[in-house]
Amino acid sequence: MNRGVVYAEAGTEPRVEEIVLDPPGSGEVVVRVEACGLCHSDVHVLETGGWGMDFPILLGHEGAGVVEEVGPEVTSVAPGDRVVVAWRAPCGRCPSCTRGDRRRCSRNLHAKPRARRLDGTLLTPMLRCGTLASYAVAHEACAVKVPVELPVEQACLLACGFSTGAGAALWATPVREGATVAVIGCGGVGLAVVQGARLAGASRIVAVDLAPPKLELARALGATDLVDSSAGDAVEQVRELTRGVDFAFSAVGAAAGLDEAVRMCAYGGTATLVGLPAPGATLGLDLYRDVFAPKVAIAVTHGGDTIPQEDFPFLARAALDGKIDLARFVSRTIPLDEAPAALHAVGRDGIRTVVRL
Repeated sequence: MNRGVVYAEAGTEPRVEEIVLDPPGSGEVVVRVEACGLCHSDVHVLETGGWGMDFPILLGHEGAGVVEEVGPEVTSVAPGDRVVVAWRAPCGRCPSCTRGDRRRCSRNLHAKPRARRLDGTLLTPMLRCGTLASYAVAHEACAVKVPVELPVEQACLLACGFSTGAGAALWATPVREGATVAVIGCGGVGLAVVQGARLAGASRIVAVDLAPPKLELARALGATDLVDSSAGDAVEQVRELTRGVDFAFSAVGAAAGLDEAVRMCAYGGTATLVGLPAPGATLGLDLYRDVFAPKVAIAVTHGGDTIPQEDFPFLARAALDGKIDLARFVSRTIPLDEAPAALHAVGRDGIRTVVRL
């Protein structure tokens, strides 16, 4: 039986339904999903009434499992392979790819929608994945082999949340060895930025948040300094500690996070927007004082700008070697039937809730 979490229309609650899959097309594979993390991007779909996608929507995009079936012309994976399902993979044909900058691919490879409701209605897979389901269809380039030794509830986090944060510090705006770093927002993505900056060899990592429990998690995961932004101006506190950082990452959706990141930077620093902002959000910077005079660069990352076939195995090996701590990111596991209700607790219930199928 194939079951998945379906968001039928704006204003309704998602619910678990029986669904069916069309056979995989050329270059596509069927993955039996074993675990799927609940990410704030799924919540964003609910909060925005679909995030511009066609209804009904099959939720989930942090999936990992086993290849069950392959379509014609598939060469990179075979039935039985343990894989993480990536929501993006470089297309090789867009302007960015053809100039050799695959991390900024503007098109991305993906499978065609293959999941349907029992009445035959085609489902739109969330971020081209739809992995809050027993089975999912993915482009073979998005089915990334990872070692079976890595527990599947940890492996699935490489699909989005962890790779978004760690990738921001490792690949989108690479942190130099010995650099100073500030991370604004210590939810799952922000904590992954901390881990990425630590792996990159940052000499100092300042974690910034309103919640003391999140700050203590940041310390356990590699932060060297903690700033409680409820106790005073966060920018002043960070600059008092560091005289300005080389890299500042805003892992929150609020525009104020990027404002603060820019103003935390030392001369020639880089402020990176990692969190997903709301439509219509605007910055409140003094362009001369805050950006031009201190020569601060502003960057944006989409999902850590990863190349999944290269970066997911790298992160998986780092976890197995003890260089990053994926296990601490798994706060609890739940069955699929509890997923719709658990979506409302994302961000408030530990670091990551993982659905085990």
